[in-house]
Amino acid sequence: MIDSHCHLDHEPLFSDLANIIQRSKNAGIKKLLTISTSLESFARIKDIVARDEMIYGTIGVHPHETNEEFVNSEIIVKNFNENSKIIGIGETGLDFYYNNSDKDKQIKSFNEHIKASIETNSPLIIHSRNAEEDTFDILNNYKDNNLKILMHCFTGSKQFAEKLLKLNAFFSASGIITFKNSIELQETFKFLPSDKILIETDSPFLAPVPNRGKKNEPSFIEYTASKLSELRNISKSEIIKITSNNFNQLFS
Repeated sequence: MIDSHCHLDHEPLFSDLANIIQRSKNAGIKKLLTISTSLESFARIKDIVARDEMIYGTIGVHPHETNEEFVNSEIIVKNFNENSKIIGIGETGLDFYYNNSDKDKQIKSFNEHIKASIETNSPLIIHSRNAEEDTFDILNNYKDNNLKILMHCFTGSKQFAEKLLKLNAFFSASGIITFKNSIELQETFKFLPSDKILIETDSPFLAPVPNRGKKNEPSFIEYTASKLSELRNISKSEIIKITSNNFNQLFS
């Protein structure tokens, strides 16, 4: 298994990292991708990726942080190129649900991350909430640049997914697909092509059933894999193989 999106620099994971890594290995996880949310976060990630060969990282500023922190594509590219274990750009995107950051600043930051993704030919990890139209319109502006799009913790509509598939996007399933009220999302993950799906925890957030309400960690990804295999009517071992192969292809 591969956890394509976790936040190992967040507590309570960061202070218990040795045990988190060991439990991940015990659960059969082969790779962990720990995601940057700010430059301060990235400073910790550079240390974390050096702790174990299974851990990789990204460079980026989360849309919630764009009021306080702006990074241009040059800074992102420089940091990306300085460390071979940094393999993606993000977490970037648009979040108009919480209004934690100014809309125009989020859009400006998103475009800078896209430019960095194009320059480095690396995957773009996208957070999109209550912003389907704007997210698609911005990505569509770059449709001729062969963007490597990864929609993290995808909870969007089936119609949004259909549009993104035209841009060759990948979609990551989080623990949300295990929630009993996520009927529409479950239907979307039944419909998505098998070569476009990944799995993630987004830990320490969004623990899957039966651990919902607890602090999440990468080892809990097995529950998301099990639910996805149930939804798609294939074995858990097959879903692990498929999602791992998709990750390795996207991040190759």
